[in-house]
Amino acid sequence: MQQLEIPYPSLDTPAVLIDMDKLETNIKEISQAAAEAGIRLRPHVKIHQCPDIAKMQIAAGACGIEVGLTDQAEVMAEAGIDDIIIAHPFYGERKFEKIKKLINRPGLTLAIVVDMFEQAEGLSKVGQAAGKKIPVMMKIDTGIRRYGVLPGTPTLELARQLSKLPGIELVGIYGHESSGQTAPTEEGVTRVGFEVGAILCEMARLLRNEGFDIKDVATGASPTIFAVCDWIKQGVLKEITEIHPGQRTIGDIAYNYSLGCTIDQCALTLLTTVVSTSHSTYVVIDAGFKALGGESIIGRRDTPGFFWNGMPSFGPIKGRDDLWLGKVGAESGWIYYKENAKKLTLGERLEIIPNSASLILNIHDKVYGVRNGKIEREFSITGRGCGT
Repeated sequence: MQQLEIPYPSLDTPAVLIDMDKLETNIKEISQAAAEAGIRLRPHVKIHQCPDIAKMQIAAGACGIEVGLTDQAEVMAEAGIDDIIIAHPFYGERKFEKIKKLINRPGLTLAIVVDMFEQAEGLSKVGQAAGKKIPVMMKIDTGIRRYGVLPGTPTLELARQLSKLPGIELVGIYGHESSGQTAPTEEGVTRVGFEVGAILCEMARLLRNEGFDIKDVATGASPTIFAVCDWIKQGVLKEITEIHPGQRTIGDIAYNYSLGCTIDQCALTLLTTVVSTSHSTYVVIDAGFKALGGESIIGRRDTPGFFWNGMPSFGPIKGRDDLWLGKVGAESGWIYYKENAKKLTLGERLEIIPNSASLILNIHDKVYGVRNGKIEREFSITGRGCGT
């Protein structure tokens, strides 16, 4: 690909950068793990919301993509992606109208996750009106306590209710792990990957024994995907057919805390400029909530080193362990000097590794793909703001 003739130091700031080498490596590692386990990979694209990155994932071996919301499905379908699952259960006439348009889109394979009869009933009406059967998957609550029907009898009862609805077809079950389900240790991640996978496998067997044609069994969050693939290669969790990691492709500090990635695997940074050095203990940068999102990961406050001088970190500074981004306003950030820190100069550029890549990508229109210090390409975040 021909490089754009824009050296990245000339960018206005704040600007979002993505390291192309790291992005490509992350995509390759996830695809290789799924291929070696003999299961399909369907990355969740709610993190980057970028059709071009999604197409890179598909080119590397993904069978399709997963989105959280109906509007995001529209964006991805319009970009030419033809195999999509909508992973968050939804309800409402406006959203059902969107589904009506999507299922009539030529060449698009669309499946929808539900966890209540009422959601499926709405989809049933849409399917009947279109003369089609909409594929649906049941979301199983595997311990996150967000979406999902409880395992066991509630799962079986919902499946029986869904089977009576015309216009839809129950094709599978869907589960998800959470970093909050375990201590952030390798043993904990491996254990929760197995436990969640085992619940889904058990539910698949239960439903199949009752005569349901469960084709797809999906699991696998970013912290657990490699553990799940290893379990499958060992001959357990045999019912799993598909994994759907999201954040591991990009990486951020929140997922680093959860062992979903290392800091070196974080591909995204925010380029910012020092705009004031008038104080001896800190400098001010041109990035605040409106550029960073302002995530402090306060839920991890019991982690050793979380605070410095009573302040949480809003993201480490790349290559500068002697600095602490401890405060952000709407349009400014405060970077404090730690002990023996090298002083910053007015106009100096810094890169912040975000606490939450999702928040950053949802408030910027473009990401600049960088390789060897130069911009190689621009990515449009066309899914940003599509929150319904």
